[in-house]
Amino acid sequence: MARLLPELAARALRELVEKVTPMNPRETIRPHERIKDPADFRRAFDRKRSVSDGRLIIYGVENGRSYARLGISVSRKKVRKAVQRNRLKRLIREAFRKRKAELPTGLDLVVVPREPSLTFEDAARSLATLGRDLARKLGVAAPLAPTSPFIPAPPPPGWPADR
Repeated sequence: MARLLPELAARALRELVEKVTPMNPRETIRPHERIKDPADFRRAFDRKRSVSDGRLIIYGVENGRSYARLGISVSRKKVRKAVQRNRLKRLIREAFRKRKAELPTGLDLVVVPREPSLTFEDAARSLATLGRDLARKLGVAAPLAPTSPFIPAPPPPGWPADR
């Protein structure tokens, strides 16, 4: 018992430090990366360029900036309860935050979830795939390689596969 106590205290301290330390700035959603102006939402919807799968619909338009911006639209008609609407918005924001290095730059993305039972894994996977598809549709260059620490980049040619 006496041996376990210092180990538990050390683990608790590590977890506390991980919670308190600030995130890498590239892993946060900066205020300028959010679409807030209704005119920007309207511009994305009026452009009528969208891609979709069974989980998300993404409307997009070029924004002339060096970064992607996110807007989320969850209708009360599809998701009745505010708690569920807010949960979906949190999931989509987190998916954008985690996968924004893989998303094409210079686009405004307005995301509309299709179903209230969306999971984080589905949102993250769909957002990355649909973002690339939308960039291709709009003629915008997608990033060359993933730079996210969560997705390893492919090894360079000639590199041994077992390393």
